[in-house]
Amino acid sequence: MNTKAEVPREIAVPVSVFRVLMAELEKTAGTLPTVHALHQAGYQAGATAAPGLVIKDEKDETMMEMEESAFWNKLTEFFQERGWGTLIHRSPSSAVGILCSSNWAEASIDSNDPTASCFFSTGFFSGLLSELAGSPIAVLEIECRTRGEDACEFAFGSEGAIHRLYRRLLEGVDLDGALTAL
Repeated sequence: MNTKAEVPREIAVPVSVFRVLMAELEKTAGTLPTVHALHQAGYQAGATAAPGLVIKDEKDETMMEMEESAFWNKLTEFFQERGWGTLIHRSPSSAVGILCSSNWAEASIDSNDPTASCFFSTGFFSGLLSELAGSPIAVLEIECRTRGEDACEFAFGSEGAIHRLYRRLLEGVDLDGALTAL
């Protein structure tokens, strides 16, 4: 019997897989079921990928034992090495963090769809961060390059904090104001 935890296998696929999956699922299932399917698939993929991040650094610390800046550097490295893009982490409030990328792979800059979002990535971040934190982490994409914005920005935090943030954004409050109100 193998007692070692097996790190999940990874494969590389062209980034166009996101656009093809979205288009094919929408044809057969419709928009909302497609969003849910991509998000759920992303969540499961992120949760499965988490054990691959529970590695030790040069100080023999696991990801959860690292200082915050070392953790985010390691996470950024994880995504860069796999071709997802460059992530920048910031903590604009004590309740919500932001991951930002000006070159995120799932975004399709030739689309300019006002309702688009990186559904798989949002789920992936939620699954990965939830697994690493040991408790639910909700993720909301607040900007998307596919919608014509400069970067993809993912807000993350507790489910309550993300729901409050989303509600304020829907009310027309700008991001800084919504974050301040949290």
